Amino acid sequence: MSTKTMMTTPAVTDSSELLDVLVREYRDALVAYAEKMLGDRGLAEDVVQETTLRAWHHIDRLHGMRGSVRGWLFTVTRHLVVDSVRKPHARRELVGAAYAEPPSVADGTAAVNDTIVVAGLLRRLPVEHRAVLVHLYLYDRSINETAGILGVPPGTVKSRHHNALRKLRGALGTDAA
Repeated sequence: MSTKTMMTTPAVTDSSELLDVLVREYRDALVAYAEKMLGDRGLAEDVVQETTLRAWHHIDRLHGMRGSVRGWLFTVTRHLVVDSVRKPHARRELVGAAYAEPPSVADGTAAVNDTIVVAGLLRRLPVEHRAVLVHLYLYDRSINETAGILGVPPGTVKSRHHNALRKLRGALGTDAA
């Protein structure tokens, strides 16, 4: 049906069919109308959804309406737009915007302190143990890669790794495994 033939109530007998026809015929025009007033497509779609709900609540009235159903729908939409703008919560937040506490700015003191402590502990280790830890943790190499670089068997790398960590734990005073 074209918009020109829908000036009065469509010739349908079922209320749900009438609502389907109204939505199909007028939804896009109502959304465009509301969007022009609101400047926001999402809010406009919300308003048109409410218009559709009101049409459904007043479907009996619309069924026998002598005037323009289209005019009634646009009037309801306009009123809903005005109501939504006047409401105190009209200043809506942006979707996805986060209003959390600002992140604390780390000054790097803890990192510097940790570096000093670790460097001091590493100096206590034998050079062979220190080299294994540097390759495994600093350069993120595997046991086999470290063994190839240092020219020792993988079992030796594992043993040095274990002994180095044990000595570091002892120096820190922790018994954690």
